[in-house]
Amino acid sequence: MLSKNLLQGLAVALVSLTAAGCVDDIAITGTATAAETDTSTSAQALRRLFADSDEASLKVSPISALFRGDQRYADQFGDYTSDAFIAQLRADAESEWKRLHEIDRASLNAQDQIAYDVFEYQTRQSLDALTPEIVALTVVRPINHMGGLHVQYPDINSGKSAAPYKTAKDYDNGLKRMDGFAAYIDRVIGRMREGIKSRVVETKLTTRIMITQLDDLIGQGVDKSPFWQPIVNMPKDIAEPDRARLTAAYRTEIGDKVVPAYKRLQAFLKKEYLPAARTAVGLNAMPGGAKLYKLLVEQSTTTKMTADEIHKIGLTEVTRIKNEMDQVRRTVGFKGNLHAFFEHLRTAKEFEPASREDLQTRYAEIEKRILAAVPRDFSLTPKTKLELRPVPDYLEQSQAAGYYNQGTPDGARPGVFFFNTYDLPSRKIWGMETLFLHEAIPGHHFQISLAQENEGLPNFMRFGGNTAYVEGWALYAEWVGRELGMYKDPYQMFGHLNDEQLRALRLVVDTGLHSKGWTRDKAIKFMLDNSALSVTETTQEVDRYIVNPSQALGYKVGQLTIKRLRAEAEQSLGARFNIKNFHAQVLDTGSLPMDVLEAKIKHWLITSR
Repeated sequence: MLSKNLLQGLAVALVSLTAAGCVDDIAITGTATAAETDTSTSAQALRRLFADSDEASLKVSPISALFRGDQRYADQFGDYTSDAFIAQLRADAESEWKRLHEIDRASLNAQDQIAYDVFEYQTRQSLDALTPEIVALTVVRPINHMGGLHVQYPDINSGKSAAPYKTAKDYDNGLKRMDGFAAYIDRVIGRMREGIKSRVVETKLTTRIMITQLDDLIGQGVDKSPFWQPIVNMPKDIAEPDRARLTAAYRTEIGDKVVPAYKRLQAFLKKEYLPAARTAVGLNAMPGGAKLYKLLVEQSTTTKMTADEIHKIGLTEVTRIKNEMDQVRRTVGFKGNLHAFFEHLRTAKEFEPASREDLQTRYAEIEKRILAAVPRDFSLTPKTKLELRPVPDYLEQSQAAGYYNQGTPDGARPGVFFFNTYDLPSRKIWGMETLFLHEAIPGHHFQISLAQENEGLPNFMRFGGNTAYVEGWALYAEWVGRELGMYKDPYQMFGHLNDEQLRALRLVVDTGLHSKGWTRDKAIKFMLDNSALSVTETTQEVDRYIVNPSQALGYKVGQLTIKRLRAEAEQSLGARFNIKNFHAQVLDTGSLPMDVLEAKIKHWLITSR
């Protein structure tokens, strides 16, 4: 899992924002020159629309701009919750829809037609999500234990993420953003009070976890707070008068504004929100939840598949993968049945990392082996460096086993693969290769970095995306690991199958929770019965699906689509099929909705014959 769709992921108030405001994972284009040299009136109008839309998105989301390395709005925190913010998003999307359809698509070159189609698709999604009916179901739930600036912004402002701390001005900007952050917390409380009145609320489960998270954040005080780390690591070339001034100002800001804001939020959650929160975990138990889930499924999969259809595909995939897992059991000579093998893999000490340092060393060794194999299948590799880091302490209990944060296009900040060391015995070494392939190379790190580095793509395609493509590619990257020489150890092959099984289980469990009335306990049991995931991992996964409905569906839907398109290409081209060319075609126009990707690959096949 990566920190995806930044504006959406940070605000969490809306299902989707303006198309250009979706800061997600993207790929590279190999045909940028064609777009750059097309000077037709239609092409100029299209690029002007893209540029205006991108600029509008950065103005409403200064934090997204920080992740781009754009410092023009670095002294602003942003709104993310108010009626005016939502009205601006809606007005921008309506204006962009109108301008787009004034452009003659037929007069555009092939790449610009793809960009047109993606922009149209994303703008339509934004408009669907910004109707008053849908906004009423989302804006009053601005935070949960896995999303929201209350938990994400401390890391952003820690000096180790998007917000820079190199000059005195950077530090002054940080102070102004902290003012905005404290005000944001109070706006969040106001929105959640509205949700209590409309009965559109989060679950009691989620609320209790948030209260615990706030215990940790409040308990850090000033000196241990992530907000204080820029002071600890202040550059030596900042003049002494500024050092003294900023140190005092940060102590006051954190102690008198940020920590009290956290206390107000926690008190509200304990006294007002928890009693009103819903007991049932499924979205269909919330007023309007069934309609919201239908829209979310469409957005996460970029298809019109129904929850029932996805549920059935999931059951089929679970059975197939389970049979392959049983083949691994036989290969290693395990005498018990598959369920006993699962338990062995969950509990045997031989599969536990010795320490946090051991875990990091193993990941570094995996990286070295994968990099040596990459040239076999890929002609495109990013310039952006990759770093490996443990998940920050205050996030580790609620985060997945690993995730990826993108770097900056100019290489000033590397991409980061975060690995979770919470409950260390549960981080089984047999799952490490497949996790690294997904989150780092050739998964998210390749795809996101290549796109960001390519200035030939319009910004909404460099920095935007959809779950089905982004996570579908990363899951496909796990499968490609078979061809890159990974999984030679049968236990690592089992880890690969176990992770693929996780994505198949998600099709069943997510739809079960939100459209079929499944309980949390039923979802956990189904996953434990059909995989070797630990109880800790399974519980975290199910809780993730509860707070982020449908997002987990995109992985398997996207992977199955890419694999099907590859099989069609192999059959069509025969001996002329080249895997590097196929991967370039999938990656070279950014993150595409599934139907746009399919049309592109079919056109490529026709022209390649």
